[in-house]
Amino acid sequence: MGMNALVHRVMKDIGIREERFSLQWASAAEAPRFVQLITEFTQQMKDLGPLGKAEGFSNDELKERLQKGLEVVSKQAIRVSYGNATKAVRKDGIWTHEHIGEIINTKMAKSLEKALG
Repeated sequence: MGMNALVHRVMKDIGIREERFSLQWASAAEAPRFVQLITEFTQQMKDLGPLGKAEGFSNDELKERLQKGLEVVSKQAIRVSYGNATKAVRKDGIWTHEHIGEIINTKMAKSLEKALG
């Protein structure tokens, strides 16, 4: 769940629609749930259209933004900051998407702003 929050934050910061990323759990025993998740996500992507179109970017601008996102998540400072945020989540023991997203955004705000700056 922490990775989901981090990816959504970086996507938002580089201007890519957050709906384009979904990380869900389905065990091998949950075939109907898996099919439902994939079907819904596929339809959502069809509704949004090609990457960059819904965001209003040219191909060149899209490439630049995606490259920036890759650079951000590749930085050691971001990985260390993420590790510290996950420690805080484990310490709190609250496993809701909202709480984890709040911890990720709070604990990583400075390092993400610096990396994106």
